[in-house]
Amino acid sequence: MDPPLSPTTYSDGLKKETWRHSLILSFQTLGVVYGRLSTAPLYVFGTIQTTDFKSNETAYEYFSFIFWTLTVVSLLKYAFIVLRADDNGEGGVFALYSLLCRHAKVGLLPNDRSTKEVMQHEEVSTLRGKVESRARKAIRNRRSSHYLMLFTALFGACMIIGDAVITPSISVLSASSGLQRSLSNIKYTSSTDAEQTISDDLKKYVPVPSACVITVGLFILQYYGTHKIGFMFAPIVTIWLLFISGVGIYNVFHWDPKIFSAISPEYMYRFVRKINKASWKSLNSILLCIAGSETMFTDLGHFSKRSIKITFVCLIYPVLVLCYAGQAAFISKHWNGTENFNHLSESVPKHLRHVFILVSLLASAVGSQATITASFSIINQCLALGCFPRVKVIHTSDKRLGQVYIPDVNWLLMALSLSVTIGFHDITRIANAAGMAIVFGMIVTTCMMSLVIALYWEKSLFVSGCFLMFFGFVEAVYVSACMLSFHKGAWYLFVIAAVSFTIMLAWHYGTMKKYEFDFQNKVSTEWLTDYSPGLGVSRVPGIGLIYTDMVTGIPAFFSHFITNLPAFHQVLIFVSFKPQPVPCVPPRERCLVGRVGTKDYRIYRCIVRYGYCDQIRDTDDFEEQIISSIGEFISLEESDCESLTSPEGRMMIVGKPLVDRNALIPIHDTTSVAGSTNIANNETLASPSGDLIERKTPVRRKKVRFLMPEGSPRMRVSVREELQELIDARESGTAYFLGQSHLTVRNDSNFLKKFLIMAYVFLDKNCREPPVALNIPHAALVEVGMVYII
Repeated sequence: MDPPLSPTTYSDGLKKETWRHSLILSFQTLGVVYGRLSTAPLYVFGTIQTTDFKSNETAYEYFSFIFWTLTVVSLLKYAFIVLRADDNGEGGVFALYSLLCRHAKVGLLPNDRSTKEVMQHEEVSTLRGKVESRARKAIRNRRSSHYLMLFTALFGACMIIGDAVITPSISVLSASSGLQRSLSNIKYTSSTDAEQTISDDLKKYVPVPSACVITVGLFILQYYGTHKIGFMFAPIVTIWLLFISGVGIYNVFHWDPKIFSAISPEYMYRFVRKINKASWKSLNSILLCIAGSETMFTDLGHFSKRSIKITFVCLIYPVLVLCYAGQAAFISKHWNGTENFNHLSESVPKHLRHVFILVSLLASAVGSQATITASFSIINQCLALGCFPRVKVIHTSDKRLGQVYIPDVNWLLMALSLSVTIGFHDITRIANAAGMAIVFGMIVTTCMMSLVIALYWEKSLFVSGCFLMFFGFVEAVYVSACMLSFHKGAWYLFVIAAVSFTIMLAWHYGTMKKYEFDFQNKVSTEWLTDYSPGLGVSRVPGIGLIYTDMVTGIPAFFSHFITNLPAFHQVLIFVSFKPQPVPCVPPRERCLVGRVGTKDYRIYRCIVRYGYCDQIRDTDDFEEQIISSIGEFISLEESDCESLTSPEGRMMIVGKPLVDRNALIPIHDTTSVAGSTNIANNETLASPSGDLIERKTPVRRKKVRFLMPEGSPRMRVSVREELQELIDARESGTAYFLGQSHLTVRNDSNFLKKFLIMAYVFLDKNCREPPVALNIPHAALVEVGMVYII
């Protein structure tokens, strides 16, 4: 097991959060998290068929459903329960899955197994000394339950991605339809046929083009990041909330002050008692009132629990109740006499409708931001946990590591969203798909959350079961309503989900099979250290960095290379990147360094651990970091320090602050060596006694100095010699070895296996290069190809 990772980066920041900071974040959440919830009134009542309103009682019954759905799901479930289950500041279904991976041992990812091979280290856990529950034992020992949890998490991620495609379409198109109705009310002084035809065409073709323009503009703005977008969009949502709350209060007092009596659950009972297929379908539209509730949890990494909860409880929830109450009051008096009476724009006083059109167009664009941001977060988590093809992730904030922007995904979402707008151009059909995405995403969260309650929070199975049954029943009611409209637009969501799920599953399966092949075909360390000299293998000057997923033994591609070209470098460093199911790994716990063989071989192993919010191997100074870690390991190896035991020997955690440990610190300057004035970067080595370790011939190099804590013993001669060899090897140059796999499937494999491997190969060839290869100079890169027969 890995040594425990302390979530300092997140938890410390949350503990230090002041009320001023919380209020600033709360303001930003208006522009990012709550735009979707705030603009839902544009299409909740509007997507219900006008024929479904039989009397004023119907408006009361629908409002009762809206009030209790908002209260039970958005307020009780998400604001007060689910937000507590964050993974060190991160939210979403994969955050819940990572909690289960660590605390219930249900992980199937490569990092979960490799860490068990390399370190025999007992994890410090809150479970120490406690008897493992029967439920945890049962789930841990059943492999099928592990697969079920992974598939559930992947399905939830697909629903969020599908929602990010559909939401911009329905939000913007709803506001554009209001513009169309506004144009329909224009009175023309001339009634000639030509002018009437022009006006009809204008009314017909305005909504879709205007919606497309706004959608493109929205996705272009994603480049600026959550922080800037939050401040940019928050004033728009604030104005929108004030406007709809004012209109709601006006409608309640002007049309039907008794509307709040519909809060009584009796009206829901009346609705159910006289239910039929047509009215049951209308619950699909009512479901849209909680659209955006899931993003409260998924967007948690962009903000904080306190800011999200404050904004919802104190502002969003009461404003939405007032808005829906006012609209229901208007409908109760106009259900049988006004055209389009169920649209929000009709309930706005006539002298304010032009203002409403303008504000709603702006707010509808903002309303899509929540799901777009949520899709970036969930894909970033999938990416780091080996469940999504490699894409470029840009961290847009230094203070909140969860704020990310993924360009490739952004443009793909834009293209799909435009296809929905142009292809369907019907709010009702798009609403059917949106409702399906909302309710299935919530069901996944309910299932995962019930497991977290039992396995992580260690509550009784009765409490976990009550959570699952209560919220699961509410969501199952809406699922049944959504399935009735499957053929009317909802099928498109499952097409997107099927494609997304196939991509994620194929990538995960190919990654797993590739890792298993490497594990089964690796060679022992003794093959390299003991037997290779007898095979005529020679050592050449320089450093060889071998990138591999294996944390023990010699990777198959490197043994293949030595067999065909019997030579390797004076200093060898096996580098492994291992994702951890945590948001961020603190720098002082990131690197594990050990030896391969005895000191004379000068072969090292460095394991770099990172969380799903860490940015890895995308900097030019990575080589210096590795060499500095090796230097620190050499200088501290003989001392009594924190270390771990692996099958290859002791491994050491390096990266502690200088007050605790030695470090190899690169210092760059413009001084020259041996009188040369044209050398920009020089490299020398200073011991604690002040002696310089340097090459005799003038070469271009960086200055590197060893600093040791005060009171530490003088550096040993053997240590200084090994450090000198490391510096000399660095001066001779560095080569980077990467394995290039070519996966093929056995002829007797089944169709599903062939399809998944074929899909993985296609994705691997067309996605981004591995992170370790991004900044490697082409002249120093050595790719070793191997055929993997799966």
